[in-house]
Amino acid sequence: MLTVFDMNGREVETLVNDFQNAGYYNISFNSKNISSGVYFYKLTTNDFSDTKRMILIK
Repeated sequence: MLTVFDMNGREVETLVNDFQNAGYYNISFNSKNISSGVYFYKLTTNDFSDTKRMILIK
């Protein structure tokens, strides 16, 4: 699962919510409807979870 959150912890968009085989993937994120600022994206698997910060500049 790959999810984007705003600074308040509200979910902005879920980009992937499917089983994926191991490998490299490209995911498009359409930020047309959100403003510039700091966002967080969270990657979650069965035994792993990681959250990173992203800065969106328009």
